[in-house]
Amino acid sequence: MLMDNNYNPRITFLGGAGTVTGSKILLEFKDRKILIDCGLFQGLKTLRLKNWAEFPVDPKTIDAIILTHAHLDHCGYIPVLVKRGFSGEIHCTHPTKDMAEIILKDSAKIQEEDANRANKYGYSKHTKAEALYTVKDVIASLPLFKGHEYSEWVIINEFMKFEFHNSGHILGGALVNLKINDKHIVFSGDIGRLNPMLLYPPKVLKHADYIVMESTYGDRVHSVEQVKEELLKTIKETIQNKGILMIPSFAVERTQELVHLLYELKNEGRLPKIDIYLDSPMGINVSHVYMRYPSWQNISQLELKEMFNDVFFINDYEQSKALVEDKKSKIILAGSGMIEGGRILHYLNNHIDNPKDTLLFVGYQGIGTRGRAIRDGASEVKFFGEFRKVNCQVRSIGSLSAHADRNEIVTWLKHFKTAPKILFLNHGEPHQADALRVKIEHDLKWKTCIPELNDTYLLGNSVIKVYHSSQ
Repeated sequence: MLMDNNYNPRITFLGGAGTVTGSKILLEFKDRKILIDCGLFQGLKTLRLKNWAEFPVDPKTIDAIILTHAHLDHCGYIPVLVKRGFSGEIHCTHPTKDMAEIILKDSAKIQEEDANRANKYGYSKHTKAEALYTVKDVIASLPLFKGHEYSEWVIINEFMKFEFHNSGHILGGALVNLKINDKHIVFSGDIGRLNPMLLYPPKVLKHADYIVMESTYGDRVHSVEQVKEELLKTIKETIQNKGILMIPSFAVERTQELVHLLYELKNEGRLPKIDIYLDSPMGINVSHVYMRYPSWQNISQLELKEMFNDVFFINDYEQSKALVEDKKSKIILAGSGMIEGGRILHYLNNHIDNPKDTLLFVGYQGIGTRGRAIRDGASEVKFFGEFRKVNCQVRSIGSLSAHADRNEIVTWLKHFKTAPKILFLNHGEPHQADALRVKIEHDLKWKTCIPELNDTYLLGNSVIKVYHSSQ
């Protein structure tokens, strides 16, 4: 029993523990329950099934959600929680509020389309395939979102308040600086590179009693390859082969970064003449959000506007269908980034068996995703209910990441003037989290902990009491 919960807060890792997906941390103090992030489990089937399971806490008893950013692995479970009874406020930054609406509606639409396709062609193992949530469920959750500025103190009650700070990960992405009476907890969310392409660097913080830190790339240092040069090389190879360059691109940040790189190559007079298409309704809508918030980015408003001038936006499905069948050499940016859905599947359906065409990965590929399988050399991959041989060229640019690497994380942590009582490492696969733990303990001599799923920690003044899910 947690008898001293009236004096000390406790946190429970309901997702993002031992994995980079499904981020959810429950914070409890006195009679209040706050959820930091509310992400969807993706990738391996064993993880995806958790989305359908009963939530460990009655959603009706959760008072609020603090959302660090709009990626699905951090916000994608919100419609399910609302459908099951959650009715509190969802706190986030203004850009996150705008993008979450786009991303959640897109996620719901894809789920509905996938369920309809499975039912039509009979490849579901269930009597009737159903979407985890629908567009209607997303719309029901939108009135709960409340936007905030960076550095704005948000008062939850007389003993709890928090503020958002720039995380440098995606537009509107935030660190959470939370205070409960005299205790100070920092949640990193997903922290970006120290020198992001479009955004300002992550905000430096100086004090925390407890830190919850992501560890997505905790086992590596991003290569020093010149991203622009690698992209140009791949474009030239594809043109020489008279092929199509397919880039499964994350709609948020990665798409806009790629457009910016192509814009720079053109201005430098080095980009060969080739049409560029953004065939992603979500990517297009998110790009409009970027254009709406120039002051949140580290490039000029003029540059932000001009970089989209030479990109053809494909919204209409019939346009997309014609483009899929067109064999003319071109660059296609299409979702989703890990090839788990979206229009990129239709391009692969037509071009995955053509050695003239190229599939270029530009972001993290989670375990169990189609993208991870192809990137790691799978000879065939399953989609639309069938296995297809991978005969197209496969390339990857590893250093184009929105996540800080091991050294960048340690550099950011070094700005804290004193060591926290404990540092929790989450949002990383086991090897990555443990590698980062070793690095931090060696370089900083900090006490670290890697929680397992559903582990609870009581945050006392001097002692951390651990309660495992089996208890």
